[in-house]
Amino acid sequence: MFVIAHRGASAAHPENTLAAFAGAVAMGADGVELDVRRTADLALAVRHGDTLADGRVVVELDRRDLPADVPVLAEVLDACRSLPIVNIEIKNWPDDKDFDPEETVAEAVVALLEARGERNDGRNLISSFHLLTVDRVRALAPELPTAWLLGFVDDLHPLVDRAAAHGHSAVHPHHVFASEELVRQAHDLGLAVNVWTCDDPDRIRWLADIGVDAVVTNVPDVALAALGR
Repeated sequence: MFVIAHRGASAAHPENTLAAFAGAVAMGADGVELDVRRTADLALAVRHGDTLADGRVVVELDRRDLPADVPVLAEVLDACRSLPIVNIEIKNWPDDKDFDPEETVAEAVVALLEARGERNDGRNLISSFHLLTVDRVRALAPELPTAWLLGFVDDLHPLVDRAAAHGHSAVHPHHVFASEELVRQAHDLGLAVNVWTCDDPDRIRWLADIGVDAVVTNVPDVALAALGR
């Protein structure tokens, strides 16, 4: 099972910072997960929330106005060149202050990977809770692996079927919804199952035992040790 550092090694460093991503590399994580939002001048800011601690909204700011510790996607990709997995989560939900119904961020992410020659390298995985966002990525770049992040709903099985029908590569449920049955269903449909966000060693071992493909965790060092790595 792959170990993916959630927003970098976020238990040891501030999340979604270059320090957190460097920390994940140093710990030996198989990959990192990161969040992307757009700024007013269409930079791809690596930031989970749509609003800064001081109340300013990311989409209303130019890149130069962001705090120094908020990197852009290209900087993070550079910092993670040695990793086999980079999970780029596009933050785009109707309740967000920067909701992007025209899928500007999806298009910008694909364009950046194209410019860097990284659309076909197999290591970038694009995910989102908003199905239309990853659908747009697939329409633009069918060769890019895409994953649908699944929220807290009672029955995930129809959503797994839907992800497969839309041609995505993986589903990303919360780890509390993982089960042997769900993993078997996804694998039978050709989908990977990458769960978020689990930090408990015993639970991580159990997830590996039932066939989960990757675990997203705040403590990649703990997860690696739990798996005997």
